Amino acid sequence: MSKNARLDRDIDAIELGFVEREATPKFAMKLGIQMHLAGLSLSNTVAILESLGVERVRSTVHNWVHKADLQPDDDIAPNQVAVDETVIRLNDDLYWLYMAVDPDTNDVLHTKLQPTRNHYTAKDFTLELIEKHDLDESLFLVDGLPSLHDACRYHSLRFQVTKHGNRNSVERVFREVKRRTNAFSNSFSNAHLRTADDWLKSFSFAWNMLI
Repeated sequence: MSKNARLDRDIDAIELGFVEREATPKFAMKLGIQMHLAGLSLSNTVAILESLGVERVRSTVHNWVHKADLQPDDDIAPNQVAVDETVIRLNDDLYWLYMAVDPDTNDVLHTKLQPTRNHYTAKDFTLELIEKHDLDESLFLVDGLPSLHDACRYHSLRFQVTKHGNRNSVERVFREVKRRTNAFSNSFSNAHLRTADDWLKSFSFAWNMLI
């Protein structure tokens, strides 16, 4: 697929059902959303839109991203699922990010941001994951974290403990998430847990389109 064809596909995948009386041309809104989720800061995204004759402030682009309610596709049936959690910082607070990735495609299947890490949050994340996708035949790849082992047992999922190999796919996404949350602090300053969780789902949507 050519780069231009991929760009068109990415733009078309962004739906603007939230638009009512928005004066901005829809293509410019979609382009702004795509550029920010693909890696540009809000400031740089606004600068590019201005060069196209569309003058908007950073908070406007930020609101477009969240109102678009972008999420990874549902009903995927991967052979394997790499599952892990990591800690990220928002403002002065630490949160736990749970993530599931298809190691064959590197696509993000599901994310969930939690204020703490324990057996209940792991089970909650795993329940949401299996409700979204067809995972009856999938093998879950987990590390040595007991809470994820218990979550797999609780939901009768096949799992294998591994620290390398196909689990590297989820580590790759974690590295990019941490880079983005550290580099673009204007996206996360004073962000509430729900806002950050929504942004991570939007990021996952864009990641799946661009990798």
